[in-house]
Amino acid sequence: MIDELSVHDVALIHEATLEPADGLTVLTGETGAGKTALLSAIKLLMGERADAGAVREGSEGLLVEGRVYLKGGDPDGTVVSRSVGADGRGRVRIDGRVASVRELAEGVGASIDLCGQHEHQRLMRKETHVELLDAWAQAEVSLARDAYEKAFAEARRAEAELRQRREMSEAADSQVDEAAFILSRIDEVAPQEGEYEELEDALPTAEHAETLLRTASGVHEALSGDDGVIDTISGLVRELREAAVLDRRLERRADALESSLIDIEDTAGELRRYQDGIDLDEGSLARMQERMSQLQGLLHSYGPRMQEVFERRQRAAELVDSARNGTEHVRAAAEALAAAESRLEAAADRLDRARGEAAPRLAGAINEQMRFLEMGTAEVEVSIVRRPRSEWTQEGPSTVELMYRPAAGLSARPLRKIASGGEVSRVMLACKVVLGKADGIETLVFDEVDAGVGGSTALALAQVLARLAATHQVIVVTHLAQVAVAGGCHYLVLKSGGKLPETTLRRIDGEARVREVARMLSGDESDVSIAHARQMLADA
Repeated sequence: MIDELSVHDVALIHEATLEPADGLTVLTGETGAGKTALLSAIKLLMGERADAGAVREGSEGLLVEGRVYLKGGDPDGTVVSRSVGADGRGRVRIDGRVASVRELAEGVGASIDLCGQHEHQRLMRKETHVELLDAWAQAEVSLARDAYEKAFAEARRAEAELRQRREMSEAADSQVDEAAFILSRIDEVAPQEGEYEELEDALPTAEHAETLLRTASGVHEALSGDDGVIDTISGLVRELREAAVLDRRLERRADALESSLIDIEDTAGELRRYQDGIDLDEGSLARMQERMSQLQGLLHSYGPRMQEVFERRQRAAELVDSARNGTEHVRAAAEALAAAESRLEAAADRLDRARGEAAPRLAGAINEQMRFLEMGTAEVEVSIVRRPRSEWTQEGPSTVELMYRPAAGLSARPLRKIASGGEVSRVMLACKVVLGKADGIETLVFDEVDAGVGGSTALALAQVLARLAATHQVIVVTHLAQVAVAGGCHYLVLKSGGKLPETTLRRIDGEARVREVARMLSGDESDVSIAHARQMLADA
């Protein structure tokens, strides 16, 4: 949702600020006042392509800044800026950090849909139609789709396994010979998990056993031998306790010294046990060194870690096994793939049935809105066509596309091929109302949605826009008074004269809004128009 938009030097706009409402915001003004420039600024904020042609004449560059609230984003909002110099070079910043146009499009752009007659709208891209149907149907389709996606992933894994088995079965003799050599060499050494790490810890102790034993023995003797440290400190403790009879302050010193004596005695005991654990067996040392040499040889050839050695053995064993039992492995993999394909086909049928049941209800809901918009006998339908197996995707086995029939008796054609801009806008509007929040879009910007509309259709259009504003932030550029009065927020776009015209944007309410609605009704501000405008605003 757009919280605030600030525009500098875009086309005819020198400086303008837009703070749209959460619901319906309307933009009005004379033809040629510069409303298109404001839409260009929104496009820049969405991450659409920019060039120097959008920079206001005489300016060094343009700048569009905005604070938006993105679903799942920072609760305090995201601040974005887009600048383009007169030389065509641009910059993007998101929350103060340098970013790419792609990041802007994937973030802000994904939350805004600009629904003009000639814009590249999401709803006009048929690849989005399956997501719209599934989102609208929700629980009716979700279980079937989950099952299909799982079966599709399993079939892909089974296909990859069969392909690998065939490749291994068909491996050249030289590859099999090399794998057999690797397998034989590793198995001859027969390394065990964790063995190398244990040797790394134990070997230094075994190699320096005499030095370690001599050191431990000498220190132990100095601590616990006759007249050693323990005997000396014990005597000192006794002397202090005898003296403490005369001065109790020496009692604490005797306690401290005795505590140290306990630690020394523990150390002497540990050194004794350490000596008992040292093995001076030369034969054992030689075996450990030989084993370490064997393992290091494997590491040198297949390492650098033992994990790589084990993985290399596994691959070699699989290749040798496949060469020996290739036909059996390929047959088993082919059977597994056939079973996975059978499960996938059943899941695809269930998914198509679920979508097929939901599709006419979605089309009916859209058609109801189209009739409310007085589109005559025009209708949409949801086409579901099963594709060849090779064209199935994770989204499903069939193409889902919105089709449009301009009038009863005519053939339905893809919605994306509709020629009339006014029809496109109203079909878009009907779809958006029905889909509600299911389309995942926060903000909808409508340009020329009222082209060719008047009378009772204009009132219906205003009512539908107001209904849509209950689930979206809606910004509408309009020439219809009926739409203008429905807005919760009204901005007037004005263009000044002079050598270099300038477009300004002003939020209006009260009498200023009454006069603008009167102008939209009759082109003047007569008493009759003013009275009519005031009544329309009161009734809105």
